[in-house]
Amino acid sequence: MTKTRLHWHELPAHVRDGVEAVLGDRVVAAHSQPGGFSPGTADRVRTAGGGRAFVKAVSPAQNDRSPTLHRAEARIAAALPPAAPAPRLLGNYDDGHWIALVFADVEGRHPATPWRTGELTAVLSTLETLAAALTPAPAAGTTTAAEHLAHDFGGWRRIAADPPADLDPWARSHLPELCAAADRGLAALAGDTLCHVDVRADNLLLGPDGSVTVVDWPWACRGPAWLDTLLTVVNVQVYGGHDPDALLAAQRLTANVDPADLTGVLAGLTGFFLDGARQPPPPGIPTVRAFQRLQGESLLPWLTHRLAT
Repeated sequence: MTKTRLHWHELPAHVRDGVEAVLGDRVVAAHSQPGGFSPGTADRVRTAGGGRAFVKAVSPAQNDRSPTLHRAEARIAAALPPAAPAPRLLGNYDDGHWIALVFADVEGRHPATPWRTGELTAVLSTLETLAAALTPAPAAGTTTAAEHLAHDFGGWRRIAADPPADLDPWARSHLPELCAAADRGLAALAGDTLCHVDVRADNLLLGPDGSVTVVDWPWACRGPAWLDTLLTVVNVQVYGGHDPDALLAAQRLTANVDPADLTGVLAGLTGFFLDGARQPPPPGIPTVRAFQRLQGESLLPWLTHRLAT
């Protein structure tokens, strides 16, 4: 996760003033939150009147893509219905350079990794509720999952064109099959559910009452209702301790999906992670490549098994 995150007190005064205008009160305390990869701020704040909120802010100086992602999240979060288990957007400050998003504070913690069975059960159940609440997709103008992931799922082709010296021997000898599987996965992403597309432990909050809240929505797009469930099982596989195929077979949203479609999406993701891991780190986010490598190397044995059987 990021180790270069800004803190509330480091924001320019006019940005802090803009956030306080959204809150209608003065911020008197701020606590930076761990997790995630954004180099901007991520603070739980308390106001003079006792109000609480979560604030994230960034400018191009930290990373040139991050403001665009914050603006996308502002648009998507504003369109989420009350039934969606997601934080409520209170407002945003945007001066064309700095953008700050202000959410209702959600009490909770991230799931433990490796994943605990009870927490995983609660998350997978919440994803069924989420898919129902977000079908049809409520956010006008969102891209489709196929459009959003088209470049990512070309990872195996980029690897085939320039194979790294440390490429797994099985993968090296099956590159055409891996490319074809990723193409199959991309073609399987049709649907009219608003999918989060980045569900993993650090984008989930478990409340003290057992509730689950899905946070960080900049990548959301229209796709199949089962996509976020598959992505959660992908995150489970990264940390180990569970049978991913048994999990997919046990979930209502994935149990009846063509196994070749699930394998295809898994192939697309694995290629994306392994290809991305060998790229230079993006500005302000030095740790993301190591996490991509961890994900790719954790998924490849599962993908190999599924393709072989």
